[in-house]
Amino acid sequence: MSIWFQKLSLAELNRQSENTILEVLGIEITEIGEDYLKATMPVDHRTHQPAGLLHGGASVTLAESLGSIGGYLTLDPQRQRCVGVDINANHIRAARTGFVEGTAHPIHIGRSTQVWEIKINNQSGQLICISRITLAILDIASEQLL
Repeated sequence: MSIWFQKLSLAELNRQSENTILEVLGIEITEIGEDYLKATMPVDHRTHQPAGLLHGGASVTLAESLGSIGGYLTLDPQRQRCVGVDINANHIRAARTGFVEGTAHPIHIGRSTQVWEIKINNQSGQLICISRITLAILDIASEQLL
């Protein structure tokens, strides 16, 4: 059974990434499953740190993007939105070339918070980074009162 409130296509999701950091880093949403999202990111001059390795911040950007998009898709955008309040990442292995793939799964989908786990693997399927993001779920009506 699908967890998604919004049924957006891959093309629509990727179109929403235009003129954002996702476009700058070459992040592309590639799959929407019943309860997960996948995206790829190139390991190249856009995502390298000075020593030629995948920058940890680029991995965290991929993780935060996947978790936030996942949270967004579970909500009615007329009533609620989500914002990241905490993220952590453990960098397990280096990557120098090719691309990495992130997969986001929800750990908790609640009324006021969500927690998502994101695993980032290299092209050989080896774990590069594991991350967890906590999202706050905000009611749009209550925000308008501020």
